[in-house]
Amino acid sequence: MTTEGTFIWASRMPSADGAFIDLATRWIGDSEPDFVTHIWAGFERLKQIATAFDKRDLERSITQLLEAAIDDVVPGEAPYYVQHGPYERETMLSPPAQPPAYDLAFVLRGDPRVMWPAEAKVLTSTGALADYLADVREQYLTCRYAPFSPSGAMVSYLLKGDADELLENITRRLAVDFSETTPVDPRRPHRSTVHERVVPAGKFYPTPFRCHHIVLGFHGLGRH
Repeated sequence: MTTEGTFIWASRMPSADGAFIDLATRWIGDSEPDFVTHIWAGFERLKQIATAFDKRDLERSITQLLEAAIDDVVPGEAPYYVQHGPYERETMLSPPAQPPAYDLAFVLRGDPRVMWPAEAKVLTSTGALADYLADVREQYLTCRYAPFSPSGAMVSYLLKGDADELLENITRRLAVDFSETTPVDPRRPHRSTVHERVVPAGKFYPTPFRCHHIVLGFHGLGRH
């Protein structure tokens, strides 16, 4: 939208050249610790304001309320906002294909193409990881997800089992060691792994890619 308030209709967004991606990468790198902090603060807020979720659609039910809780803790002056279900049009195929959509993402107000995504998975045990690992390997590491970002998150909604055991299973199944995680809080089950991504020919998407593995425990929260 222009400063005069006139909407501009275009067949596609402007090209994401190397300069654009370099700026997006640097901004996300600077903001990444804040995004992680907001997720944890939102989770603590969620535990205060909601204790029941709809098990017919549990992942979306939790994510919808988690988004609102995160929004409560993001400073009003922040240059980004949190959104449930934003679309990634950079990597969409030709119509009638639908663009990928993120469970959650922090979106840059000045250019909504720039997003830091967080994919959520309900885990009923520490070993049920097929869908979780598929998102890492087939979405993040192919650049279908987070094309403009050097990092992103996988958020587990763990219903049963030990968070540390889950994290060990994740690193073993991904066959990669955990790396230093920022911000560091030993009380929280949060680690990260670093991977080389497969960047499509002619694209300037950032690699390596850091994947945050954040485990939110929902053992004691009721579900209807």
